[in-house]
Amino acid sequence: MMQDKSRDESETQKIKKKPTISKEWKLEKGQAADGLQYKGNAILRMLSYMKPYKKTAAFCFFLVSMVTILELYKPILIGNAIDRYVNGYQFPYEVTADGDIVYDGVSVRKVTEAKNPDAEYWRMYSYEGTYYLIRGMSMEKLEALSLTESAAAVGREITVEDGQLTVRLKDEMWTGSALEKEDLQVLRHSDFMGILVSSALYLALLILLFVCNRVQYYKLQKMGQDIIYEVRQEVFAHIQSLSMRFFDLTPVGTIVTRATNDVESLNEMYSNILVKLFKNSMLIIGLAAVMLVLNVRMALMSFIMLPVVAGLTILFKKISRRAYQLTRTKITALNTFLSENLSGMKIIQIFNREAVKYKEFCGKSQELFRANYREMMVFAIFRPSIYFVSVIALVIVISNGSSLVFQDVISIGTLYVFIQYIKSFFEPIQELAEQFSTLQNAIASAEKIFTILDIEPVVKEKENPVVLDEIRGKIEFKHVWFAYNDEDFILKDVSFTIEPGEKVAFVGATGAGKSSILNLIGRYYDIQKGEILIDGVNIKDMTTDQIRRAIGQVQQDVFIFTGDIESNIRLRDGSISHAKVVQAAETVNASRFIEALPHKYNEPVSERGATFSAGQRQLLSFARTLAYQPNILILDEATANIDTETEQWIQEALFRLMEGRTTIMVAHRLSTIQHADKIMVMHKGRIRESGTHQELLEKNGIYKKLYELQLT
Repeated sequence: MMQDKSRDESETQKIKKKPTISKEWKLEKGQAADGLQYKGNAILRMLSYMKPYKKTAAFCFFLVSMVTILELYKPILIGNAIDRYVNGYQFPYEVTADGDIVYDGVSVRKVTEAKNPDAEYWRMYSYEGTYYLIRGMSMEKLEALSLTESAAAVGREITVEDGQLTVRLKDEMWTGSALEKEDLQVLRHSDFMGILVSSALYLALLILLFVCNRVQYYKLQKMGQDIIYEVRQEVFAHIQSLSMRFFDLTPVGTIVTRATNDVESLNEMYSNILVKLFKNSMLIIGLAAVMLVLNVRMALMSFIMLPVVAGLTILFKKISRRAYQLTRTKITALNTFLSENLSGMKIIQIFNREAVKYKEFCGKSQELFRANYREMMVFAIFRPSIYFVSVIALVIVISNGSSLVFQDVISIGTLYVFIQYIKSFFEPIQELAEQFSTLQNAIASAEKIFTILDIEPVVKEKENPVVLDEIRGKIEFKHVWFAYNDEDFILKDVSFTIEPGEKVAFVGATGAGKSSILNLIGRYYDIQKGEILIDGVNIKDMTTDQIRRAIGQVQQDVFIFTGDIESNIRLRDGSISHAKVVQAAETVNASRFIEALPHKYNEPVSERGATFSAGQRQLLSFARTLAYQPNILILDEATANIDTETEQWIQEALFRLMEGRTTIMVAHRLSTIQHADKIMVMHKGRIRESGTHQELLEKNGIYKKLYELQLT
């Protein structure tokens, strides 16, 4: 034994001098523990998922551009209607022989501007809710009349007597007669028709807006859902391809969060945020440009509060990002806690730890509540702040704009346009800030997803693998060294050969390396040194699919999926017929309890098969393994949780099953493996003894001590 110990130390030193653990192994360990930050450009990578939908995206952006233009035109349409038709009484009438209006036997036509110095002009004048018609004016006198309506008209005198209006300003005087409803219908017929046309145009514009928004929304949502579906499929497929070491180190709740919550966070970006960012940016630029074109002075008044908005937006962006990140972290922590504790609920109840776990849950739930509350408070302060600033800007525009209207600098329609624009101007700024925060949330989730997707499996397959026509079942270990973590070797220089059809058992104390050998045969992990061969071919030169299809493995802890009994035996493999399922169940005697169930093979199965006994779950596991007709059979403590009667059923089936198959067994109860052709005794990562049951007893070594311990 001393020689063996010194040899172990010598070999271990050799390995330490020339470490063979791959970089991918260490990288996966760190990433699986969710401790690395994504170093790439998450935004560009997210946008790459839109490449197959670039035509749809371009069409949606075109529709958004149309919607933005139409939104900008809506106030202008109303403003023009106010100036041209509602306030159309201010436009003069030119007396002409070919006029389209005949009033009191005189032919006139309405013009927007008096240009003929030789013509006679009429003009309506509004005073205290009544319209008066002033006739017989020259172009100069008509222009002078407009001055009397200005707030700057100092010394203006207006008198009304017997339906006659008299307006005096300095040395000028105008007189007009009151108009009745019938008179207005004749003189303002074109204004009324203009309002009808404007109303029809506004309705058409609303319908066009509805259609564009509806089509754009449908296309975007469809594209977003298609992308999210692909991302979710990619994430799950990649997770399935990762090595077992990843699942050893990463909590299930973290993985579930990545595949559900984090993926769903991307949906908002693809189906909403990107287009809204584009729309709001265009809208802000468009609003600013149109306001500057309409009136520079009014536009500058509208922009006076922009520095305050910019400051609030920058502050909100900074605070909200931290709030989003904290919330995502707390959600992941809560999901991890729930996943772990719901899976281990039986243990919690056995040890009466419900109160403690409830307290822990309340703590984590409280942390998530506080994170959500903080996020809510950020929005609760930002939204009213922006609204308050927009109201101040609106007050500035109305007060100063009204003064300019009285001074005849701008029209009422222009003031209306500015009022509508200033209402619309701060809303997209507010949405932009919120959308940037949502985008940051999506980016944070994307970085977590891409971190998972960038993890490369430790177990890698060759580009041109060796494909065997049939695996006979010869297994060879040649000087195999293996460690789960760094250089803490579980197996040390292990060598053995198992011939096709041979029945071999591994025994030894806990931690001796028995289950590790089984995991290595299926290539769930890769070794650091040595070779593992199946039928003379290194398993690294074969595909994992070919290896695992040839191996049927029954473990001590059986996992039963939600569904029914037949789906659990065939695992939804369409190549396995119902007849094969029944045959496999009959072979392992599982049909004895299945046939007694109300729905037999269609009997519903709850999560983890909670309604079945441990023995029944193990029988289903045997039937599942047999249904795939493996050439290599691995039994890892397969009868450990089974009662004596069920074990007898399985033992009967095992003798039939093992015929012609390479069988590898691991068992603590030595009575279950005495029939093996060869028994290998593991001790501290090495094979110390090898032989049949009787040969090992005669050696008077480790095996005999284990055997005697079980007899006492």
